[in-house]
Amino acid sequence: MQPSLTDSTETLNKIYDVSIELLLTYGPKVLLAFIVLFAGFWVIKGILRVLDVALSTAKVEPTLRSFLGSISNAFLRIILLIIFASMIGVETASLIAMLGAAGLAIGLALQGSLSNFAGGVLILLFKPFKVGDVIEAQGFLGKVTEIQIFNTLMLTLDNQKVVIPNGALSNGNIKNLFSEPTRRIDLTFGVSYSDDIDKVRAVLKDVLAAESRLLADHDQDIFVSAHADSSVNFELRAWVNSDDYVKTRFALIEAVKKAFDANDISIPFPQRDVHIYQHNN
Repeated sequence: MQPSLTDSTETLNKIYDVSIELLLTYGPKVLLAFIVLFAGFWVIKGILRVLDVALSTAKVEPTLRSFLGSISNAFLRIILLIIFASMIGVETASLIAMLGAAGLAIGLALQGSLSNFAGGVLILLFKPFKVGDVIEAQGFLGKVTEIQIFNTLMLTLDNQKVVIPNGALSNGNIKNLFSEPTRRIDLTFGVSYSDDIDKVRAVLKDVLAAESRLLADHDQDIFVSAHADSSVNFELRAWVNSDDYVKTRFALIEAVKKAFDANDISIPFPQRDVHIYQHNN
C-alpha cells in the first residue's frame, strides 16, 4: 500500500514539474500571441474605418465600398491568424501552402464568376455608367436599375427586366445614351427630285423654329446630304437636352411630315426601272 502511494506521489510531482516547465517555456509565447491577436483585431478595425473613409471621400459606389471592406477584413484576419499560429509554434509553411492550393482550386472552379466579379469591380470603379443611365449593351437597350458585384440589372423600354453578367458587360461595347446633359438629333428626310430644294430647306427651318425644346444657343444645320436612287436626302441636325431627346425626335419627325404635306413636298417611294427586252426566236 505504501509503495503504491509513493509511486502516485512521484507521478504527480513529475506532472507538476513538466507543467511548470511547459508553462515557463511556452507560457510567455502563448500569452504574447494572444496579446498580438487581440491587438491585431483592434488594429484591423481601425484600418477598415480609415479605408471606408478614404473610399467614401473618393466617392466610390456604396456597393463596391462595402465589398472592398469585407474582402480587406477577411484578408487581414487571415494574415493575423497565420501570425498567431506562427507565434504559438505551429508550422505555417504547410498552412500557407494548403491555403494557396485551396485558393487555386476555388479560383479554377469559379473562373466565370471571378470574371464577372472583376468586371463588376471595374464598372463600379471607373463608372462607365451609373444607376439611372440609359445604356445600350449586349444587344439590349434600357435603364440601369442596379449594379451588383456579379451582374448589372436593366429595365428595357418595354418594361422587361434584363440581367447582364458584368464580365461580358465590361469586355463589350457600351453606349451610354444620356451621360451628357445635351444630345444632338440627327434626322434624314428624302424628297422628290422634282421638288424645290430651297423651299424644302425653308420648310425645315420653320419646323425647327416651331419646336420650343430645341436649344437656341446650339447650332442647327440643314443641308443636302446625298443624291439617292429615288430621292434627294436632306440632313437635319439640332441640339436638345438629353431628357427631352426622345420626345423631341418623334415630334420633329411628325412635324416634318405634316409640313411637307401642307407645302406639297413629296416623300418618294423607292423606285426601280425594269426594262423588258423581247427577242425573236
